[in-house]
Amino acid sequence: MTVAVESSEVEALAVDGLRWMVSGARETGHGGLGWPVRGSDDEVDPMLYNGTAGVVPVLLEAWRHFGDDAYADLALRAARSLADTVDEYPDDSLYFGLTGIALVLRTVHRELGYPDADLAAGRALDRVRSRFDGTRWGELFELMGGNAGIGLGALAAGDAELAVLALEPYARTAETTAAGITWEYRRGIESRLHHMSHGTLGIAYALAAVGSATGRADLVELARAGIADVVARDEGGPDGFLVPHSDPQRAPDLIDRHSYGWCHGPAGDAHVFRLLRDITADPAWSALADRCWHTVTHSGLPRRLRPGFWDNNGRCCGTAGVLALACDRIAEQGDSPEFAGVLVADIAAHATRDADGARWSNVEHRATPSDLEPETGWAMGNAGIVRELLRYIRIGRGGDPAYSFAWPDQPVPRVQATDPIRPAGDDDVDVAS
Repeated sequence: MTVAVESSEVEALAVDGLRWMVSGARETGHGGLGWPVRGSDDEVDPMLYNGTAGVVPVLLEAWRHFGDDAYADLALRAARSLADTVDEYPDDSLYFGLTGIALVLRTVHRELGYPDADLAAGRALDRVRSRFDGTRWGELFELMGGNAGIGLGALAAGDAELAVLALEPYARTAETTAAGITWEYRRGIESRLHHMSHGTLGIAYALAAVGSATGRADLVELARAGIADVVARDEGGPDGFLVPHSDPQRAPDLIDRHSYGWCHGPAGDAHVFRLLRDITADPAWSALADRCWHTVTHSGLPRRLRPGFWDNNGRCCGTAGVLALACDRIAEQGDSPEFAGVLVADIAAHATRDADGARWSNVEHRATPSDLEPETGWAMGNAGIVRELLRYIRIGRGGDPAYSFAWPDQPVPRVQATDPIRPAGDDDVDVAS
């Protein structure tokens, strides 16, 4: 069956998604607004991963896209609530703590001119620095919850000194493997993870980004050694790229040994190779990114081929995260938008739309009922999905492929196609479903 999705309908879906998300905001005092992870939660959550800080980027994206100052006002109110958390929040990380909150506050100040947000960001980063134990900040030692993410977030927030401080411990904690090096992702856990969110490639991404930006060639070389270990584990060549989730395999977390999204699969791996391509100008990195894309597009996603294979619509672990890479490829090398259209059609097909707006339920096939409660935030909910829909629309109309808020672990597109490829049928995309 063929499904046609007009860009105007995608835009209307994005508007409905924003409306539902905004309706979930709660007053936090001092004129602030915060968002819970789910509507049933008692408290708002400030974190970047699935709380208030992760909502702000899509508000800025919507402000830029529609030119509606109401979205900027909401972003300012969200920043007020975030500023109120920085003096007491216990976690220091990028996705779950103060580093991510500081980055969002700095961005709000830059985009909307809010000095209090800038001051709060500075206090947050000072607290992060003060709690460094000389090696790490807690149990996690990777991108989402550990040093790698703190380094990336600090760099993006303008604190290169903290970024280097966070990354240097990887040199003395690296574990030598047959093909390169790797690291533990959590203190005391035997399993070694390989991909972006919690594994070697996320650490390597941070090492390469911070090393390149600060003139630390030793950090870039450390990144190369980590990448070499992961590349040696590839089971998808010569045309594809597919590395197991972990070794030894974590159980019972996953049914399948391989994943395909941003967090633990080639849709995220490709961003590491895109970054190294930009740092080194070596075409071998582009070839690895192309192999990742080959595997993604031949995997069967976004079809839900079997229980547990592809049950997530979100940015972290699902269809929206793959759409982010699809749009990068359209922007950088003029890829056909066909597969991006497949992804958008799937996102539209799985939306729940009514008078309250649009939202998405992910699936846990091992639970009854299997549909999970919709979430508002970046990782699994509306904020991450709508942000990618708005960018898809803009690229299809020949607009700027960069986001208004550059996520620290996704390279900004370096080359925009000189003649952007418009979707088939003038204003719609024909996709197979």
